[in-house]
Amino acid sequence: MAFSFLNQELAIDLGTANTVIYQNGQIALDEPSIVAIDNSTGKCMALGKQAKLMHEKVNPGIKTIRPLKDGVIADFNAAEMMIRGFIKKVGIGRHSLFTPNLKIVVGIPSGSTEVEIRAVRDSSEHAGGREVYLIFEPMAAALGIGLDVEAPHGNMVVDIGGGTTEIAVISLGGIVVQESIRVGGDAFTDDIQYYMRQQHNIRIGEITAEKIKIGVGAVISALDEEPEPMVVRGPNLMTAHPVDAMVTHQEIAHCLDKSISKIEASILTVLESTPPELYSDIVESGIFLSGGGALLRGLDKRLSDKFNIQFHVADDPLHAVARGTCEALKNPSRYSSLMR
Repeated sequence: MAFSFLNQELAIDLGTANTVIYQNGQIALDEPSIVAIDNSTGKCMALGKQAKLMHEKVNPGIKTIRPLKDGVIADFNAAEMMIRGFIKKVGIGRHSLFTPNLKIVVGIPSGSTEVEIRAVRDSSEHAGGREVYLIFEPMAAALGIGLDVEAPHGNMVVDIGGGTTEIAVISLGGIVVQESIRVGGDAFTDDIQYYMRQQHNIRIGEITAEKIKIGVGAVISALDEEPEPMVVRGPNLMTAHPVDAMVTHQEIAHCLDKSISKIEASILTVLESTPPELYSDIVESGIFLSGGGALLRGLDKRLSDKFNIQFHVADDPLHAVARGTCEALKNPSRYSSLMR
């Protein structure tokens, strides 16, 4: 089509921790959901990876904001700034004399209220979207994993993101039972910070806690492949002298136990509410894990042992929601009933 450049399409997974944008079926952007703003002018100084480098290291003239909290927009202006900046980074409208007709599909938590849904829609429209469609994250995750969501068959997905954990049973193109709890990667980071203060007497920041989570994060003590213990350096709470602490995956498994137990309780609630025919489908095909939290070592084993149902970690779980959002964007007529 001669004027195809005037019609642009983007699939956005607007996450609490990371924003992923798919364009033409490929990842065009994958950056932290964070903005650095100049306090005096209110202008955006940096976003994504650049802003993440500044996070927790700023002076009073600059502030870093994570516009999303618990999967929903907490700061409307910063969110709009961030979405607009990311769309620009992808290169839309940059070299064109005309403003392209931009169609956007955004993944949102299934437990979002009407006000929260409106905030995402408004932010996306203000950032340049002419047509904005929303899809619930567990449905997007199921599409991204490659499940046939329209079949008369029960599929269960547990998507552990940065701010929320979404649990849903899907059949015939709809969500039959769903639960959305505000436990996710951010809660795990807080748990690690608290544990380091209590057990090692060290004060650490969000970024160091994140590194510990990636380096030695686990949910069971007995792993087939154990990661090397990690050395963490920080100020002693009492003396402010620098101290080193050796952190093992067993310690992290212990400190994350409470948050993982909350996720287990929600999975149980969903299973209890699932109609028996769909329940037998789920037992047969297993439960699928997606989102960054699915990468915690031993999570699939712990959940499989707890529920006596096989849990499978999706391929590239971090991008499952974004892939599914892209799938919905590519086949709008087929998946129109899944979008709003």
